[in-house]
Amino acid sequence: MHAFEVLGDPVRRRILELLADGELASGQVCAVIQEEFGISQPAVSQHLRVLRDSGFADVRAEGARRLYAVNSAPLAEVDEWLNRFRRFWTPHLDALATELARGARERRLRQDEQDERKSP
Repeated sequence: MHAFEVLGDPVRRRILELLADGELASGQVCAVIQEEFGISQPAVSQHLRVLRDSGFADVRAEGARRLYAVNSAPLAEVDEWLNRFRRFWTPHLDALATELARGARERRLRQDEQDERKSP
């Protein structure tokens, strides 16, 4: 399965978001996903299997529990592929950051002027 097919599913993306914060037992993942998406435990297990089989998640046994964690290698490959397209949005994000900083500076200056007028 191609990386974008794996990442194209909102349930699998959410599972990866959960795992990005650290290793979780399959039961913990199932509880969150069942709550948020209203799908069955077998359906969640199927998504975990797709993530494991495609290399996006690693699993290890700890007694009867199965602990899942993100495997960053496929994500690095996706990031590398996306790198050729960053030129389309990076300048826009840089310009946005500049405008936000300019606005914050102007608000600070106005606040300083108001504070100076209030003090005797």
